[in-house]
Amino acid sequence: MSPTVAQILAPYECKIELVERVASRTVEPSITIIEPNPEWPQRFEEVKERIQKALGALILDIAHTGSTSVPGLPAKDIIDVDLTLKDATDEASYVKPLEQAGFRFLLREPRWHQHRFFVENWPNAYHVNVHVWGPDSPEVARHRIFRDWLLKTPADRELYAKVKHEAAEQTAVAGDSINDYTDRKENTIQEILERAFRDLGYIE
Repeated sequence: MSPTVAQILAPYECKIELVERVASRTVEPSITIIEPNPEWPQRFEEVKERIQKALGALILDIAHTGSTSVPGLPAKDIIDVDLTLKDATDEASYVKPLEQAGFRFLLREPRWHQHRFFVENWPNAYHVNVHVWGPDSPEVARHRIFRDWLLKTPADRELYAKVKHEAAEQTAVAGDSINDYTDRKENTIQEILERAFRDLGYIE
C-alpha cells in the first residue's frame, strides 16, 4: 500500500521539542556546495550494499535521495539515503547492526512517520546521512517526486542550484548551522514541489 495523495500533500511542521536526541555529531558536516561529483552514484551503491548486508530481510527499500542523487546538480558532499524498513519502531532489530556497519544513531522523530536518523561515523572519506522510515512514508514519496522532477526539469534544477549556493553563502557569513541552511531553502523547495504535484495531477 502506498501513501495517499492527501498524505503526500499534508504539510509537516518540525517541532524541535519533539525531537528525541540520542547522540550528537562529533564533527559538523560542511555546508560548502561543490560541483557535481561523478563518484556520488557509486558511493551510494557502496552504502546500499553495506546496509543490505547489515539488515537483510528487514529492508523494504533503499533509495538515493537529496541533491547528490540528481546528476548535474551541485550539492554538499553528503550522500543522503532513504531506508524504508518493515518496522521503524523496532529499534532493537536494526540500531545495533547499523552501528556495527559504521552508522551513528543521532535522533528519532516518532511523530514524523517514525523517522530515525543515522550518520556515517566520523572521520570518513565522505559523509552519509541515513533516514530510516516505516512502510509507506509520505516523506519518502515526496523525496522521490522532488528528485524525479528535478531530473526532468532543467529550469527548476538551475533554480534550486542557485538557491543552494545563496543559502550556503548566507549561512557561512552568519555563522549559522546546517539547520539554518535547510530553512533558507525551504520556500523554494515547496515552490518546486508544488509544480511537481501539479504535473502529477495532485493539485490544480
